[in-house]
Order: sequence, then structure tokens, then C-alpha cells
Amino acid sequence: MSGRVVPYHCPYCGEEDLRPYEPEPDSDVEAPRGGWHCRDCTRVFTLKYHGMAQPPTSAAPPTVHSSPPDPEPE
Repeated sequence: MSGRVVPYHCPYCGEEDLRPYEPEPDSDVEAPRGGWHCRDCTRVFTLKYHGMAQPPTSAAPPTVHSSPPDPEPE
């Protein structure tokens, strides 16, 4: 498994023209190693995998018992 998660589109503009980004020594961008550069909106971003979450659990909704409607008078 590689150490870099590959995004399919930019999370800011939605475009797909992404390149791996490694900051230059004299760059003003404070991105950690392993970032991505969107060539359309020029943003630099990183992705981080945090783990798997438990699916939410919820109780079944209460069952409402209704009585049949009263017969209509004739």
C-alpha cells in the first residue's frame, strides 16, 4: 500500500487536474509532505485517513396500533 491517498478531484473546485505537491525550500506554502496541488484553483491540500467509524445505531420506531374506523351509520 502506498503512503499517499490519491484524490480524484479537488475538494475546493471539483476539478481533476491534480499533481503531487512537495514544497520548495523557499516556498511560502506551509504544506506537509505528501500534499496535492490543484492546477485549476492553485490550492494545495492534503488528505488524511482517520480510520473506520462505527455505523450509527438507532432504535426501531415505536409501533402505533390503530383501531379500525367506526362503521358509518346508515
